[in-house]
Amino acid sequence: MKKEIVTFGFVVLLGIFILSGCKKDDNNLQPSKTIVQVAESQSNLSSLVAALTKFPDLVAVLNGSDKFTVFAPTNEAFAALLKTIGQTSIDDVPEPVLKSLLQYHVTTGSVLSTQLKAGNLSTANMESITVAVSPEITLNGSAKVLTADVQASNGVIHIIDNVLVPPSMAKFVNTVVQPAYFNKNFTTLIAAVTAASPSILETLLNSSKKTLFAPTNDAFTAAGINSLPDRATLDAVLAYHLIGSEVLSSQLPSNTAPENSAITTLGGIFYLSNRGSNGIFINGNTRVTTPDIQVGNGVVHVINRTLIPPSKTIAQIATALSTASSGAQFTQLVAALGRVPALLTAASNGAANLTVFAPTDAAFTQLYQALGVSGINDIDLTTLMAVLQHHIISAPTTTTGRIFSSDLVTASVPTLNGNISIDAMTGKVTSGNGTVANISSNPALVNVLGSNGVIHTIDKVLIP
Repeated sequence: MKKEIVTFGFVVLLGIFILSGCKKDDNNLQPSKTIVQVAESQSNLSSLVAALTKFPDLVAVLNGSDKFTVFAPTNEAFAALLKTIGQTSIDDVPEPVLKSLLQYHVTTGSVLSTQLKAGNLSTANMESITVAVSPEITLNGSAKVLTADVQASNGVIHIIDNVLVPPSMAKFVNTVVQPAYFNKNFTTLIAAVTAASPSILETLLNSSKKTLFAPTNDAFTAAGINSLPDRATLDAVLAYHLIGSEVLSSQLPSNTAPENSAITTLGGIFYLSNRGSNGIFINGNTRVTTPDIQVGNGVVHVINRTLIPPSKTIAQIATALSTASSGAQFTQLVAALGRVPALLTAASNGAANLTVFAPTDAAFTQLYQALGVSGINDIDLTTLMAVLQHHIISAPTTTTGRIFSSDLVTASVPTLNGNISIDAMTGKVTSGNGTVANISSNPALVNVLGSNGVIHTIDKVLIP
């Protein structure tokens, strides 16, 4: 009997020991780290953590008490994504794009792998992931679960081998929109495309080959566009940056100064000065900074100044500049043209091809002082005609009839009344009588493209 009591006591003690051990193990199985903390402890999720830490609100949510399921792409998955979208770092991606991308990997509730069901799964960015569970778990048909059910105190992590791209972004991948959409230096261009007519985006995304000259954010500022204009203007500007076929930089027409080539875009004609190793220029002020970003439906060339399609004649531009809020620049030139109907007609003729060196009001004031007159009406018409003609280069001197700053050469150039000498290195123009004028260094006052020519502002009146 004593032996049986001892045996029973041993069994009871053994049972207590086992039960207490199980309880201890159960406590150990309860995770104490949040989703973010668990991700931070995984060396192969450092890219995900780096992306998350850009958004304190997301970190706070995933460190909170609510339950979430996170599909966590590996570092290799992020590297593959960056290669696909043509970026070198997560830091290149616009924050709104990156945030939506991260939210697309999060769903509410703690869902273990055994609880995943085939079908659509709603995510935190208000879009859906397509889940397949047989023969293995895949998401959107491409991402596979490498490590399932990594538990955290507030949910579960499934480590996956591809970054999930939501449908709202996937449509841009491998199109001419891609280099801009996934790079923070082009947010103004994307905003412009979004605000333009839907047909613009449709054209950019369709499968037909095309060439996009893509302006950076700074390029819009350089062109004086600090806020987006109306839709009709946006449509015209964006179409002016598109060629309806794929043209690599090596396929752009080559020319030597002072020649340039007229290029037909979907929004009109621009003028290309291809100087080989010295650069590719458009309409004088715009330069191609990064050529030949090739994508599925064409090629993208990055430019440093947004192109503005011409809508006014030379005469209309001079008048508009004279009444601009920045100050009257050309009131005297406009008044002078008004006294010479033949030249005013030429400056207003949409079919003309003119390069005009336009003296400012200050330049005319100096002329009046030199001639001892009080104003434009004191100069006889014959003299005034001769002077004005000395400022105009017409079509026969170049292929297009428009000489931009990128086309200038050091040479004697014929005008409608005698020759002027141009020093391309210093930007000086010398008239027939030796008057030396400086071409403006203000980009807004040179290469001012009109529908019938181009204007360069100078600081002296040229006397033949």
